[in-house]
Amino acid sequence: MSDYVKPADVAISMLNAGVGKLALPPRDLVIRGMLSGAILGVATTLAFTGAVTTGQPIVGAIIFPVGLVSIVLLGLELVTGSFALVPLPWLEGRATAGDVLKNWAWVMLGNLLGSVLYGVLAAIVLTNMWTLAPAGVAARVVSVAEAKTNAYAAIGAAGWITCFVRAMLCNWMVCLAVVLAMTTTSAAGKVIAAWLPIFIFFAQGFEHLVVNFFIIPTGMMMGAKVSLFSWLFWNAIPVTLGNIVGGFVFTGLAIYWTYRPKASVPDAMPAAVPAAAE
Repeated sequence: MSDYVKPADVAISMLNAGVGKLALPPRDLVIRGMLSGAILGVATTLAFTGAVTTGQPIVGAIIFPVGLVSIVLLGLELVTGSFALVPLPWLEGRATAGDVLKNWAWVMLGNLLGSVLYGVLAAIVLTNMWTLAPAGVAARVVSVAEAKTNAYAAIGAAGWITCFVRAMLCNWMVCLAVVLAMTTTSAAGKVIAAWLPIFIFFAQGFEHLVVNFFIIPTGMMMGAKVSLFSWLFWNAIPVTLGNIVGGFVFTGLAIYWTYRPKASVPDAMPAAVPAAAE
């Protein structure tokens, strides 16, 4: 029997996923967000290890999706995926804009904490507790951190816009991976479906907010010449905005609108969260 889920049913799953995320308490959002941030950090250092060891960046892109696949299979919280799914209940009148923003804020906090925590541990290992100058993977983290901030700053407004567009393209693919994982009910199918778009984004050097939560602070810990202002203005702000547009507009909104059945969608809202009449 096929485990394929039709697009119209995927649209319902997307709505249900958004409803479920909005029903989670802040504690769970932060804990699951921390795990996601740390897992993406681990996947990034593994990908850099593969690229540095082989001299082939494409090897890192093949390896990196293991992080998002783990997050999808465990049902953890990643704010970039929430950019696509959490607004859908709001579109249905089942949540407020404030509910959406609060959810994003808690998950983003968890993602940042988990990313930085793993970054501290990774920096300790890569530099022998800061007794060695960055080399190998550590040097790659430092150089990428500077490229994601100072390189954009060097060309001014063009750099800010380029960063925004790279972030938009990135989360288009990341959220596509999250949705594609809903097209199958088997674990193996979800792994394959999610792997492909993540490979596409990482191989092309697009900008992902949570990956950058690991790379840039960790690079700063190991000597990257990046200021807090540079991180925020030349990366965090344009990447957040670009990830929202790419995730919500290009993936969540587009797929939901075109595949959502014309009849009323079944009410999946838990009893604790009142649903508005459709």
